[in-house]
Amino acid sequence: MPDRHGPYRDVRFLLEIDGIARAGFSNASIPENSTDVTEYREGNDPPTVRKLWSLNDYGTLTLESGTTDDSIELFEWRKAVENGQVEDARRSIAVVVLDEEGNAGPRWEFRNAWPTSYEAPDLDATGGDVAIESMEIAHEGMERTA
Repeated sequence: MPDRHGPYRDVRFLLEIDGIARAGFSNASIPENSTDVTEYREGNDPPTVRKLWSLNDYGTLTLESGTTDDSIELFEWRKAVENGQVEDARRSIAVVVLDEEGNAGPRWEFRNAWPTSYEAPDLDATGGDVAIESMEIAHEGMERTA
């Protein structure tokens, strides 16, 4: 039975890095993906522009999570990028939806992902809220599975 009263009560998503669950979080903004359109017309074509596909574009994945023991690994992943080790920081990641019993459901997998920003939590001992970390992750492609 999941913990309905502790600091992890709102965790309904897992972040897997290279196939290993590394963090739980309560909010994820799965990015949009789109394909650019290039307009083209040859001189002898009818006076209608042809629409050709061009580059694929993938938005940024945004995660917000309750601070957990695993969060230090996420911060260290970001530090590798800050230190110029972007190629070493690229990972295969997945966002996995959990049901109330903690069973895995739908998942989104991202290729060549690396963190572009990290926002530390606001610390306020007078409130009852869990400290929330935020991270934005760039990637080069996504796929929905399961």
